[in-house]
Amino acid sequence: MSGCLSIRNFVLAFFATATVMMAGMTDSAAMGETEIEADIPNGPLRGTMLQPEKPDAPVVLIIPGSGPTDRNGNSPLGIRAQAYHLLADALAARGIASVRIDKRGMFGSAGKFGDANAVTLEDYASDVKSWVGAIRQRSGAGCVWLLGHSEGGLVALAAIGRIPDACGLILVSTAGRPLGDVLMQQLRASPANAPLLSAAKKAIGALEGGRRVDVSDMAAPLQRIFASQVQGFLISEISVDPAALIRPIRRPVLILQGGEDIQVSVDDAKRLSKAQPTATLVILPHVNHVLKSVASDDHAANVATYGDPELPLAPGVAEAIAEFLRVNR
Repeated sequence: MSGCLSIRNFVLAFFATATVMMAGMTDSAAMGETEIEADIPNGPLRGTMLQPEKPDAPVVLIIPGSGPTDRNGNSPLGIRAQAYHLLADALAARGIASVRIDKRGMFGSAGKFGDANAVTLEDYASDVKSWVGAIRQRSGAGCVWLLGHSEGGLVALAAIGRIPDACGLILVSTAGRPLGDVLMQQLRASPANAPLLSAAKKAIGALEGGRRVDVSDMAAPLQRIFASQVQGFLISEISVDPAALIRPIRRPVLILQGGEDIQVSVDDAKRLSKAQPTATLVILPHVNHVLKSVASDDHAANVATYGDPELPLAPGVAEAIAEFLRVNR
């Protein structure tokens, strides 16, 4: 597999449905988009900065979710909802600057890393620190808000303790439990996965103990989830409890969760909120994981939004973030 794509697709394995399609673009260049880089060994890391014509605009770093997710929130595994691009546009319309990024080893940040799978949670957290420095140098902002979506929320939680120049956290569709628990819940959600549960539980237990597992005799879905190339990353992340990470944070935190999210539940958001009672909790009932509106519990209709870049950002998402930033200026 090419070094520009990661196969860390433990969530996408269950929900990706479209054919392989790369990200489209909208006309945000007219709003002041520019390329931005963060220098790290084997880099640079690259992203897109969207800055409204407002000299004191707050700046949000959008940290992407799992697998080969690009700076716009799209993936060659069939995800092309344009979630981060749409979010950046909506924030800019409200006077908020943003930087959306490609992860190390992928897309514009392919650099000289070679293998995008040879990464740990610690690496991603370190990259966030580098991004904050680059953004402050470019924008002159006194601090930068960390907005993590899905797995990006865990990265933001792991990073913020080492970044004095982080204003605070915005956790969007972020799991409140360790990855092993999330994986087992996702598997149990479909009766068809019943034959996989025992092997999956055994593999998760080994990875939680820091041990690699042999996938050669596993069923094909588990071979994708626990692929040998990504086990180093899984070991670095699988036992990390987001609730434990959020508990000591003393900076402003927004927990934003959609009620129609089929990957991360409202209970996850409530668990994070319980661990950090000073956080602002916003639950948007008809919003799904890719920040699109979903009017019913129809699973197929929900998944269909993952492949539709023409659907707008769900109402309430940008508004909740803008209000949180206004209150915490």
